[in-house]
Amino acid sequence: MRLLLVEDDQNLGKATEEGLRESFAVDWVMSAEDAEDALAATEYALIALDINLPGASGLDLLRSLRKRKNQIPVLLLTARDAIQHRVEGLNAGADDYLVKPFDLDELLARCAALIRRSNGAATPVISHKDITYESATHHLEKNGETIMLSGRELAIFDHLIRNIDRPISKYQILESIYDRSSQVIESNTIEVHVASLRRKLGRDLIKTIRGVGYIIPK
Repeated sequence: MRLLLVEDDQNLGKATEEGLRESFAVDWVMSAEDAEDALAATEYALIALDINLPGASGLDLLRSLRKRKNQIPVLLLTARDAIQHRVEGLNAGADDYLVKPFDLDELLARCAALIRRSNGAATPVISHKDITYESATHHLEKNGETIMLSGRELAIFDHLIRNIDRPISKYQILESIYDRSSQVIESNTIEVHVASLRRKLGRDLIKTIRGVGYIIPK
């Protein structure tokens, strides 16, 4: 899944971007204006939004989104002493907030929870046939045995298992797991990862729909 990080502090932005990349594809911009451009060009699962930005503030961006009926989940990143800003942000339509400095594990957990909620899947556990998947912790079991996946395998599996019985195109998978700063991607990268997932989870779990993409059928 792809997230938009809006943070103007260079050091904090870099550290936050690297932390989020453990589970998501991330586009990082440093102003509300650049965020608007990114939102116009790309579909995101969530925005991690700093309030204090140069030019238009994070609250200005949030109010603009909600005025346009854009209901994308927004996690506000706020300073410890900015209580009034947190209240204003929640009243303006923010879904949650996190106080700086924050722990990256908590950031990942809050992002995952907001995305689950927005997708109508409040429960963090997904069960499908002999597979049990805890989406918050990314713990995966097959027939009660823990299965270890690489970061990219996990990202592809997560995208497919959240969309059971819905075809997902190769382009959608690439968009959800690779960010704009990624190097050139080999044409067969997704196929290689899917083949590895089939070896670990069973050849019949993920089906290929020729000319369309992949699906985990019911």
